[in-house]
Amino acid sequence: MSDQKAYKRGLVWLRNDLRVHDNTALYRADRGCEALAAVYIACPETWASHGDGDNVVAMRLRSLQVMQDALAKKHISLYFLEVPTFDRVPELLKQLVEKLEVEALFANAEYPVNELERDQAVRAALRTLRVPVEYSTDRTLIPPGSLATNSGDGFKVFTPFKRAFIARHGDESFAPLPAPSARPQAHRDQWPEWIALASENNLVRSIPKTVGDYGVAPGGRGRVLQWHAGEPAGRKLLQDFEARLPDYEACRDFPAINGTSRLSPYLNCGAVSVRQCVQLALEENGGRWVGRGEGASSWLNELIWREFYQHLVVNYPKVCRNKPFKPETERVPWSRSEKDFKAWCDGETGVPIVDAAMAQLNQTGWMHNRLRMVVASFLTKNLLIDWRRGERYFMQQLVDADFAANNGGWQWAASTGTDAAPYFRVFNPYSQSKRFDAEGKFIRRFLPQLRGLSAKDIHCPPPLESYPLPICNVTESRKRAIEAFANLKL
Repeated sequence: MSDQKAYKRGLVWLRNDLRVHDNTALYRADRGCEALAAVYIACPETWASHGDGDNVVAMRLRSLQVMQDALAKKHISLYFLEVPTFDRVPELLKQLVEKLEVEALFANAEYPVNELERDQAVRAALRTLRVPVEYSTDRTLIPPGSLATNSGDGFKVFTPFKRAFIARHGDESFAPLPAPSARPQAHRDQWPEWIALASENNLVRSIPKTVGDYGVAPGGRGRVLQWHAGEPAGRKLLQDFEARLPDYEACRDFPAINGTSRLSPYLNCGAVSVRQCVQLALEENGGRWVGRGEGASSWLNELIWREFYQHLVVNYPKVCRNKPFKPETERVPWSRSEKDFKAWCDGETGVPIVDAAMAQLNQTGWMHNRLRMVVASFLTKNLLIDWRRGERYFMQQLVDADFAANNGGWQWAASTGTDAAPYFRVFNPYSQSKRFDAEGKFIRRFLPQLRGLSAKDIHCPPPLESYPLPICNVTESRKRAIEAFANLKL
């Protein structure tokens, strides 16, 4: 077999795929190009319009710095470019390709509406130079939109999607891809240190500590600094989780213990790939997607949920346009109480499990998955506040803020989304607290003013000077929510 490369000079456009191992675009560029470089383009104004907050942007930039070091060891240059918005990207990439004399551009596909439009515009811009653009499936296991019902539509409910996915792709290995080979130093020297582009946008090799108005630099507003960033940190966490995977099903719902993988920030920025996660789980489960080990099967189920939500934004792009999946729910008489919303955001609702969960989010940039459902149900059902307000607050705070997963989770909780369960499913926060934090260990960790209470009282405290009274009656507010949704059918 010939070692002749198809292209002399190739460029990899990095996005939320910040790793050198099992990176499809990087792998294909490595195989197809003699000389290779990479570029990352930050668009802080577009990110802000999408609701991306300090924490998720901080994780991107810090992971990018780690990746730049990893690529440098392979003599592959990584450039950085900051432009305000997506609409500037096609023309600037065109200039960049011309100045660097690049013959092909490689990137991993992204799926929300604005990202798809940007990528189509880039392909069109480079077509005028006769430079091919190759977008690879990498953020998901299979291309979103490729799995359809018998009628040809995208799946609207998770369980049939899961069955179809396993039936059609369950025998595939999804084996991770190797890292790119090291280039000769001479190849790296072919690439300039920086390039002046139009409109004062300079291509440079230094990764900034912050972009736009984001407070992500050390000492800034970002709370992500406690998270170790980059591919090595993600791979270590994945390896550590391997020992806990058999107990995942038994432990994952209890926020006081280390029962979940905590890999979501790394999956989101691409420091870990979904294929690496699937490989670990399938090896633990004897190659099976269901059955055998409860822990591995349960985690594989969660990975398919992630896949489902990514497919949803392609099959039903209205969810990217601030619309509910179920259009009739636009008529829900949402409360406009700013006081209630602020109390929820600040963790001052007077319901300990809700307040502790919000404290975890506000202090760490992350929240346990069980608690995400509890606080979302409390906001949308007990307070009857529009799910879009909670969705946006989560995007602003989460270090793992992924649009598809966040939107899907919020619409699931609010009964405006694809879930087949009836609208009257409402999480009782007190029951959830007693069941999943029986001794109150999690509550005490994040609400120190309640540490002196007994395990019995901590879930629903007696009146205290140091803690607010509940802002709603969960029984009466549940009835109000059920009535509001039932009236949509009249």
